[in-house]
Amino acid sequence: MIGENIKKRRKSMGLSLSELAERAEISKSYLSNIERNQNDNPSIQVLVKIAHVLKVDLRSLIGIESANELIDKEWVDFIEDLRNLGIEKNNLIELRPIIEFMIWQKEKSGK
Repeated sequence: MIGENIKKRRKSMGLSLSELAERAEISKSYLSNIERNQNDNPSIQVLVKIAHVLKVDLRSLIGIESANELIDKEWVDFIEDLRNLGIEKNNLIELRPIIEFMIWQKEKSGK
């Protein structure tokens, strides 16, 4: 996926593999391996260099933005409500027994 994103952006900018590799100061063979997904875990330093040359945000280059689309909006709203109430992530562990009790009570009453 990362390789496909790099290749698509590189081609849209009219850059050859050699040009991008030279500007990003990485070897052409290394870049080729990334684009062909033969190296699907390049270092963050290399990705930052490539993103800079391609003038894109690192998150979009590695495809994080598309992952955000998978999150249900209701969950995002719920988390925002919790934050507004002053509840932080570490507080959720403390609330787990209460939530489990509420679930048990609901199941017991058949609702």
